Amino acid sequence: MKKLLLAAVLFLPLGAPILAAPAPWAIDNSHTAITFTVDHFGYSTVHGFFRDFTGELSLDPEAPETSSVAFTIQADSLDTLFAKRDEHLKSADFLDVANFPTITFQSTKVEPEGDDSAKVTGDLTIKGVTKPVVLDVKLNKLEPSPMTKTDTAGFTVTTVIKRSDFGVSAYVPAVGDELTVRIDTETSPAAAKTE
Repeated sequence: MKKLLLAAVLFLPLGAPILAAPAPWAIDNSHTAITFTVDHFGYSTVHGFFRDFTGELSLDPEAPETSSVAFTIQADSLDTLFAKRDEHLKSADFLDVANFPTITFQSTKVEPEGDDSAKVTGDLTIKGVTKPVVLDVKLNKLEPSPMTKTDTAGFTVTTVIKRSDFGVSAYVPAVGDELTVRIDTETSPAAAKTE
């Protein structure tokens, strides 16, 4: 039962046989948003997002504990809807995108919690610094898409990280150290087309 639940949490297509060969699932960029919020001097909350990213899920139904998820974000794609601030955030004071062009995550452990949630532990790398983080993952829906007729899984992912842990410490604590990160995503088999 636990294996079956973990398989469901980890994107096993509905109706797929439990002994099916493992297959990659891809993030649908057109239905995915990677966003963050941070406190600004206690006056307001700044909202930002990343425009350019890739991701892939891998599942072995016979050994779901070996399943994995990985993603790569192009740091230069950061957008807070204010160009001058974005330029500063991309500078050496913050993300230093010229020297550290990507932000990456690679899972190391998946633990199911209930019928539709899991904690995914992994290594997050920002500005060349790698730290373990835990993502809270909620499975929103898992069934064939009415548009593509392809098995599709939707997830909401949340976590809180301290930017100073990754060497991004300018203006802490006046500008918040903690970033609340949220990822809303749809995924489907890597070979499938989505719209």
